[in-house]
Amino acid sequence: MNELEILRSTSFGQRVAEDESDLLASYFVETEHWRRVYSGEVDVIYGPKGSGKSALYSLLVARTLELFERNIIVTTAENPRGATAFRDLEIDPPASEREFIGLWKLYFASLLQIVFSDYSVGGADAKRLQAVLANEGLIQPRISLQTLLRSVWDYVRKLRVQSVEAGVLVNPATQVPTGLTGKITLFEPSAEQTKAGFISVDYLLNLANEALKSSSNTIVWILLDRLDVAFTDNPTLEINALRALFRVYLDMAVHSNLKLKIFLRTDIWNKLSVGGFREASHITKHMTIDWNRNSLLNLAVRRAIYNPSIQKYYDITPGIVLATTTSQESFFYKMCPEQVDVGARQSSTFDWILGRTKDGTGKNAPREVIHLLNCTRVAQVRRLELAEAAPGEGRLLGRGAFKEALPEVSQVRLEQTLYAEHPSLREPLEKLRGDKTQQSMSTLSSIWNLSHSETEKLAQELVEVGFFELRGTKDFPQYKVPFLYRSALGLIQGAAEID
Repeated sequence: MNELEILRSTSFGQRVAEDESDLLASYFVETEHWRRVYSGEVDVIYGPKGSGKSALYSLLVARTLELFERNIIVTTAENPRGATAFRDLEIDPPASEREFIGLWKLYFASLLQIVFSDYSVGGADAKRLQAVLANEGLIQPRISLQTLLRSVWDYVRKLRVQSVEAGVLVNPATQVPTGLTGKITLFEPSAEQTKAGFISVDYLLNLANEALKSSSNTIVWILLDRLDVAFTDNPTLEINALRALFRVYLDMAVHSNLKLKIFLRTDIWNKLSVGGFREASHITKHMTIDWNRNSLLNLAVRRAIYNPSIQKYYDITPGIVLATTTSQESFFYKMCPEQVDVGARQSSTFDWILGRTKDGTGKNAPREVIHLLNCTRVAQVRRLELAEAAPGEGRLLGRGAFKEALPEVSQVRLEQTLYAEHPSLREPLEKLRGDKTQQSMSTLSSIWNLSHSETEKLAQELVEVGFFELRGTKDFPQYKVPFLYRSALGLIQGAAEID
């Protein structure tokens, strides 16, 4: 095979883990992050967008059978792809965080009943859980997560209406409101309600935990990912939902056999804690995913040598290439040029990649690294198809292809990440189009036509989302746009000045 044929058959994988769940295990780097998640050491996994949270999530799902051999049942509380199970809540959301807590707990109890049915978890406690949920109409055969959540939410709303009307009809013997059809309370029932047969949703979760203990001490992991898209159009709903979820997580900590595994973006957690969240200090089984140069190099090399055509072309054994960081770097430069921009003061190619894909916080995410390599491959194929000379010296990717690939990566990051998640920032960022890469408070105030305080607030928001790199001093801050966003906005190298 020649260079063109090899590149046509090559892929560095998908940017999004959900799009390659079948292949992910083949070249996944079993990092310390993975070990801690797989061993059950952590429950809450934070990370920036594109950092690999969904990869860890997908691998847990892929290893369901392996985990089952350890007496761990894995189930998901959100759809791994497609429409989110929570989308209907935006139409008529829970009235309060307190109501959301009850909704989460009843949803998990109903989900556990399905798990018990699928895995034949029996015993008196499991039967009691099933009987209560069946009596309340919360058991339906083989329904989707979205339908299950809608059924639970309809029940919770019914309880809300009944609680409003509860003062009208009261049984004089029991002092319990009459005409109530729901026997599950979202919180602890009163003594009178208990006598009348009311039970709390916490009691249902306790039944589930005891049933698992009786069933060979089985543990259930309930996985929650994609929470960044579940409530994306309603920030208030998102905050209420996630605060409630973490309070439920802490409440469920008493159950030894029930574990929530929550995958959440770092910026969303930061928003959640800005207004004060006392319970945060009690969330101790957590970790934050981060990447450094060596781990990203390992990722890139693994993705490359997964391709049989590349293994054959370079006559390599994957185990030998991956044995050390030195051997990985050596292989990388068999495939790629030493430098993209040639010169004694210019960086090596891999450092050039890292410099062009990091955001204003100085962080690199695997997503952009993978995207740049794939775009470079496409650009090199296009060049070879036009009969341009191959890179030479056995290399598959040339300097020009790297430069040609960068604009698409920049455009996708701007449009599909920054604008998609922060639509209010589109207008002020578009006003920077074609301007200089380094701005001051005065130049930004002039461009945006805002007061000093308004400019300062907006600039700080752009620092927080990684569009600006903050430089200068506290009294005279400077704001620099990283390479990642320059091409998409047509920015010009240099510092802006007031006319």
